[in-house]
Amino acid sequence: QVQLVESGGGLVQPGSSLRLSCAASGSISSINAMGWYRQAPGKQRELVALVTSGGSKNYEDSVKGRFTISRDNAKNTVYLQMNSLKPEDTAVYNCRFLVQIMGVFGEYEYWGQGTQVTVSS
Repeated sequence: QVQLVESGGGLVQPGSSLRLSCAASGSISSINAMGWYRQAPGKQRELVALVTSGGSKNYEDSVKGRFTISRDNAKNTVYLQMNSLKPEDTAVYNCRFLVQIMGVFGEYEYWGQGTQVTVSS
């Protein structure tokens, strides 16, 4: 089994920075895509940023230039550096990994438990 543990959320003022982390543990052979999603109250969940095993990165338009996704393969961890935070960034942020498990054919999806990010003055 694989578990994802997130950390780094909190309450900050507009213009501040936060760094989210998501670490995976378990019988992991490899992790393909690592992504961050968010869901604000009354809104659908959206993809914020994604990094593939090859290092390609994609960002939601509203966070381009402010957020940076990175991964540490040795630690099975993905990070989301969030700068110049705005009130509209307020949401629950979840990480999502596509994982190949040792000895098991196929790719499996795992989600973190979610961490609240609140941007307010």
